[in-house]
Amino acid sequence: MFVLLELRVENLLLIERAELDLVPGLNVVTGETGAGKTVLAHALDLLLGAKPRSGIVRPGAAEAWVEGVFALDGRTDVLPPEIAERLPEGEDEVVLARRVTAEGRSRAFIGGRSATAADLREVGGALLAFHGQHEARRLLSPAAQLALLDAYCASEEAAPRRKGAKAAAEGHLQRRDAHAAAHAAERDARRRLEELHDAAGARERELDLLRFELQEIDDVAPVEGEQEELSAARERLRHVEALRGAAYVASQALGSDEGSAGAGLATGESALDAVAGVDADLDVLAARLSSLRIEADDLAAELARHLDRLDADPAELERVEERLQALSRLERKHGGSVLAVLDHAERCRQRIAEFEDVEGATEAAEADLADARRRRERLAKELSAARSAAAPRLAAAVVERLAGLAMPAATLEVRLEEREPGPTGADHCELLLAPNPGVPAAPVRESASGGELSRVMLALLAVAGAGTDATQVFDEIDAGVGGQTGRAVGEQLRALGREGQVLCITHLPQIAALADRHFAIEKTTSQETAVTVVRRLDDPEVVGELVRMLGGETGDEGARRHAEELRSAA
Repeated sequence: MFVLLELRVENLLLIERAELDLVPGLNVVTGETGAGKTVLAHALDLLLGAKPRSGIVRPGAAEAWVEGVFALDGRTDVLPPEIAERLPEGEDEVVLARRVTAEGRSRAFIGGRSATAADLREVGGALLAFHGQHEARRLLSPAAQLALLDAYCASEEAAPRRKGAKAAAEGHLQRRDAHAAAHAAERDARRRLEELHDAAGARERELDLLRFELQEIDDVAPVEGEQEELSAARERLRHVEALRGAAYVASQALGSDEGSAGAGLATGESALDAVAGVDADLDVLAARLSSLRIEADDLAAELARHLDRLDADPAELERVEERLQALSRLERKHGGSVLAVLDHAERCRQRIAEFEDVEGATEAAEADLADARRRRERLAKELSAARSAAAPRLAAAVVERLAGLAMPAATLEVRLEEREPGPTGADHCELLLAPNPGVPAAPVRESASGGELSRVMLALLAVAGAGTDATQVFDEIDAGVGGQTGRAVGEQLRALGREGQVLCITHLPQIAALADRHFAIEKTTSQETAVTVVRRLDDPEVVGELVRMLGGETGDEGARRHAEELRSAA
């Protein structure tokens, strides 16, 4: 199981700094109304990747921090692979963190490395299961009730309750995911078939357009990179006379005529040749002059040849201009580049091939739809069979739990009815509750009071969530209950704590008395800005907090005896 070892909060609303060191089992947080208990709930929300609310940074602070240290119990598979491989060898803890600036920007971190909010939602969702104070209302949704039934099937797979249960429930969540994929495939195949049927009516018109566009492209036959060469050729043709004049003047300047540079170099070379071998230094210079004369002769010849190649043909310039205009027209129509034009031509060919074989494409689409429907129907039947088998067992297990939650005569039915297929299958789930004897069962939304709804939810979570590795967080799940019922709710929370870790924000002393670790949250207004402080309570202090929760004053001996009795009974 996963355990939240430490929760650290800085500059979040009223909390300047708080550190909670938690233990496996039942951890509780108590405090006066308005002291800031829900701030801790929001801190956990941030670790689950929730969007920060506006104004959550403590006034005067630049940023707020929330960090949670989790023991992984060797389960690094819950981390994204790129995060898991960064952890040190043998590391069995990971830190989830969230930073929120006063301007509202936030950053997420996993294992000390930057991560996305989506990563935090994925990892935090595996490590924490958060149940808010209004979470019981979620039971009113048939989709949520079906999800709880599926969770129960999965819990039977993880921890079979009777012989053969594992085989019956094995792969249930995988089948549900496979059904969702098959439902999506069926939907896509149906959409494809509808598109083909719709296209049949406009087939000829679209074919004419596709063929025209493809012929237009094929007539031009564009080549990627061609425009650069054509543009360079156009510039040469536009300035050919200036280029010819420049080449002629340069070739003449380097030629062998009297007064040219070439003639001057030849004269100098002859003069130096006449005294060759007399002065070594002058011989070196003579060699350089000879090389220069040879290079000048070669350059003059190249200039003359280039001059011969420079053609002032007006027809060639016109051809280049027309080619560039044709390419530009295609680019404007089909994406802005020659590559986009070529891609469009390929799409036209594929679409024409589909249209020309529309009967074959329709037959293939119909076959794909039939295959997807058969797979989806098979998986839906398997899901329905597993749910139908598990429904009475879930109802019996919840009723057994409700008996321990001061609802000994309650009955529950998990009713499944066929509905239009959807991603989760073809089942409609409805929980029917009869909280008292002689009262006909009715949907939970109609038959349960607020307190009863909280208890039904707790029983369902205890049963359907059995075997979960995540830390269970309850934010005032005890709303609407009290007295002996509160004690029963506390016993169920403690039982959940024996199987894993539970963190409960509560206002009931009956629940707080059962805690393995108790934190009190207190607000002081002595400073200019109110400050909320979270303290871990030792045994003597726990009794004092229970006295406060019972409504007694510090010296109230009756309240103290009652608090001590609650603690002693725990």
